Amino acid sequence: MKTFELKGTLRKDLGKKATREMRKQNLVPCVIYGSDKDENGNVTATHFQVTAPSLRKLIYTPDIHVVALDIDGQTCNAIMKEVQFHPVQEQILHIDFLKIDEEKPIVMEVPVVLEGLAPGVQAGGKLHQQMRKLKLKAIYTAIPERLVINISTLGLGKSIKVGDLHYEGLEMVSPKQAVVCSVKTTRAAMANATEAAE
Repeated sequence: MKTFELKGTLRKDLGKKATREMRKQNLVPCVIYGSDKDENGNVTATHFQVTAPSLRKLIYTPDIHVVALDIDGQTCNAIMKEVQFHPVQEQILHIDFLKIDEEKPIVMEVPVVLEGLAPGVQAGGKLHQQMRKLKLKAIYTAIPERLVINISTLGLGKSIKVGDLHYEGLEMVSPKQAVVCSVKTTRAAMANATEAAE
């Protein structure tokens, strides 16, 4: 995975008024959660803020990243877990980050790339990609930038499901019965089949 460097500053006031003022200054409130817990057993969280422009290349990209966070000089690696947008505008309202423990697996959505030419397409069928990303679990250093799926054996009317995929060191979290891609029959394919039969 690529690394994205992001600098932030700790938030002192967490109230709604302070948050509104912060957004007016083109700042985005963020929270990072870790595996540490307080005396009550609750997961500890650190509230901080970053500038909206600094997030552009992290948010508006199909790529996935490990985020190298620097919060007032305290550094750690994290992944972006959730982004909240304004329902009408494109303004980023809030981001949740998860601190990476190098020894514990994390769950991430990884982009899917189809490779090869499906025989079903050559026979006149149409390729449909139902899933653009797959959720998987692994140590963060084992997570690839994208999952490459070879479709060179995908025939007419056939599909590839999550349960058909196997990658060393990766555990699929997406439902096994979910269809990743398929080749659907078209009129052209049916005509070709009729001609072949005749």
